[in-house]
Amino acid sequence: MMVNSTPQFFVLSTYVDVGNLKYLFFMLTALLYVTIVVVNLFLIVVIGLNRSLHEPMYLFLCSLFVNELYGSTGLFPLLLVQLLSEVHTVPAPLCYLQIFSLYTYAHVEFCNLAVMSYDRYLAICHPLKYNTYMTFNKLVIYIGVIWISCFMKFLITLMLTVALPLCGNIIHSLYCHNYLVVKLACSDTKVNNVYGIFGTVFTVLGPLLPIIYSYGKILQVCFSGSTQTRNKAVSTCAPHLVSLINFSFGCMFEVLQARFDTSSTPSTLRIIMSLYFLLIQPIMNPVMYGLQLSKIRNMCKHVLGIRP
Repeated sequence: MMVNSTPQFFVLSTYVDVGNLKYLFFMLTALLYVTIVVVNLFLIVVIGLNRSLHEPMYLFLCSLFVNELYGSTGLFPLLLVQLLSEVHTVPAPLCYLQIFSLYTYAHVEFCNLAVMSYDRYLAICHPLKYNTYMTFNKLVIYIGVIWISCFMKFLITLMLTVALPLCGNIIHSLYCHNYLVVKLACSDTKVNNVYGIFGTVFTVLGPLLPIIYSYGKILQVCFSGSTQTRNKAVSTCAPHLVSLINFSFGCMFEVLQARFDTSSTPSTLRIIMSLYFLLIQPIMNPVMYGLQLSKIRNMCKHVLGIRP
C-alpha cells in the first residue's frame, strides 16, 4: 500500500497461475493477434490500391480497419507479455499509454460506426443527391474530426488521471483501466468524475443520435419502398448493424464489469466480458465486411489470384 504517491508500476491482479497452460494461451492469443493484423492490413491495402473502392463507404471502412489495428496493438502486446510473466506488473507510463489507446479506440470505433450509419442513410434515402451530400472533402473532414476529437478528449481524461496521487497500485483487471486507476486516488476526484460524466454523455449521445436518426429514416424507406429498395437496404446495412450491436454489447459488458461488483460471477466469464469488445470486434469486422460486400470480396479474390 502506498500513501499519497504516484506508483512506478501497477499490478494487474486478475491474472492467475495456470502452469504450463500459459504457453497454450500465449500461442492462441498470438495467433489471434497475427490474424487480426493480417486480415485488417490486407483489406486496408486492397481498398487503398484500388480506385474503384475509393468511395465514401469503403473509405469509412478503411478508417474502421485502421482503428482495429490501433486498438489491437494497444491490447495484445502487453497481454502476451503478461501471459508469460510470473509477476504481472506494468510500468506506470506504459499503463497510462494503454489506457489512452484503448479508450480512444473505443470512442473512434463508435463514432466511425455513427458516421457510417449516416452514410448509409444518404445512400438509401437520397441516392440521387448522395454524391452532392457526401463529397470527398466532407469525408476527409468527418474522419479527421472523429480521430482528432477522440484523441483530444481522452488526452484531457488521461492528464486528469495522471495528476492524481494514488494510495495503491493494484488494478483488478487484465489490462489498465482508467476508472480503476481513479478509484485508487487518495485525493478528491470530483473534477475527474464531473469530466467523466460529461465525457461519457458526449461519447455515447454524440454518436447515438445520428445512428437513431439514420436508421429511423432507413426504416421509413424500407416500409414504404419497393422490395428492391428493402433488399438493398438490408444488404448494405446488415454488416453495419451487426457490428454496431456487437460493439455496444461488448462495451456494456466492460462497463458492468468495472462499475459493479461481479465477484460472484465465474472468473472465466468475467475475463470474457472484459475482453469481448477488444477481441471479437477487430476480427469480426473485416471478415464480415469482406464476405458481405461483393465489391470488396471480388477485389480480394482478384488480388489473391482467385477466379470468381
